[in-house]
Amino acid sequence: MPHETPLITTLVAGFGLAFLFGLLAQRLKLPLIAGYLVAGVVIGPFTPGYVADLGLASELAELGVILLMFGVGLHFAPRDLMAVKALAVPGALGQIAVATLSGMVVGWAMGWTLGAGLIFGIALSVASTVVLLRALQDRELVQTEKGHTAVGWLIVEDLVMVLALVLIPPLAGLLGGTAMPVAQEAEIVAEVGIGIGPIAATILITLVKAGAFVVLMLVIGRRVIPWILHFVAHTRSRELFRLSVLAIALGVAYGAAYFFGVSFALGAFFAGMVMSSSTLSQQAMRETLPLRDAFAVLFFVSVGMLFNPAILLTQPLALLATVAIIIGVKAAAGFYLVKALGHGRDMALTIAASLAQIGEFSFILITMGAKLDIVPPEARDLVVAGAMISILANPLLFHLLDRREARKTEALRATASSHRDDPARRADVPDEQAPTPDAPSAASEARPSAPPPAA
Repeated sequence: MPHETPLITTLVAGFGLAFLFGLLAQRLKLPLIAGYLVAGVVIGPFTPGYVADLGLASELAELGVILLMFGVGLHFAPRDLMAVKALAVPGALGQIAVATLSGMVVGWAMGWTLGAGLIFGIALSVASTVVLLRALQDRELVQTEKGHTAVGWLIVEDLVMVLALVLIPPLAGLLGGTAMPVAQEAEIVAEVGIGIGPIAATILITLVKAGAFVVLMLVIGRRVIPWILHFVAHTRSRELFRLSVLAIALGVAYGAAYFFGVSFALGAFFAGMVMSSSTLSQQAMRETLPLRDAFAVLFFVSVGMLFNPAILLTQPLALLATVAIIIGVKAAAGFYLVKALGHGRDMALTIAASLAQIGEFSFILITMGAKLDIVPPEARDLVVAGAMISILANPLLFHLLDRREARKTEALRATASSHRDDPARRADVPDEQAPTPDAPSAASEARPSAPPPAA
């Protein structure tokens, strides 16, 4: 296969093999994601034959993350984000703490340094927004309360990861890795500030930049972006409208990363969220759907390319512990935290299933740790292998929730039917409780008018 055009070759190999293995997965009644991951393994550096350009594949996958997060923002008005903060903020922080401590225990058992265990645990604590959104979109749960809460939870995790990515380089020396120089702007703030060290100055600068971006988007962006959409819509050119949507999504995402130090994904999310106030938001979502789905496939292919199958033989116990943290510990922590914060079992199970996987931020974090010599190379292999296994298992967890919801609905219908058909049961109902057209029965009130979305 020619390598003179690496971008075209990577696209052809990625999409072509993703289609073939995706078709095979569908015939075997497996999640399509399984086929995409296998396609990545086939063209990855750890298997014989053609090796795709991993750098290009990662950048193309980043486009998928941007477009997907932009689509989430179109479904997620600012009031929706504020509505779930009481559960998402303490829940996400508590779950991150539990998963990080669990990862540190595994690192200690492996003989790693405390800093290596810390980075490893943080990498396992954050779930993939891409994987979650696939599951929510397949079940039409994005716009439900459970969907908003799950997405809000992961947004909080992403914000924590952005802060971690900024703090790790200046802390690398303390964590047992290669010491990195502190940014010049942090040194200036540390010199000017009274009693503020370089690390505290770095945190302060990060918070100020992130806050400035949020204020800019919510105050100015909410007025400018919808106005641009309406202006372009009046040209009656569908092509220009589609181009304007893509330019806004990609432009805001890049500007957020370049000027404010916020990740591409979060920048795209806020771009979509402020665009949701426009009456043209639904049309914007439809126009970006094909590209969003196509580049999301490349995300899973790029994950497969990172997978080293040798880890299954060299570190089986460590891999088992890693998967147990991702699927077991994180899910259990999310479940009990949601219950402790006063929410029901259905919400707790949805959050638990949403958290039982890892993805894009985990790769970025563990790769940074490896480059700074904080974590050993096998830590990166464990994270990637754990990601592949958890991504494959996550649709199965949601399938179990689907079956549970179906059983609940069937039981509710059976109960309502027995009340209607059994004369003795109807006779036991007092006159004031008997169902009438003006006063529906409790059973009919409990039964939804339309089948609830699968959890």
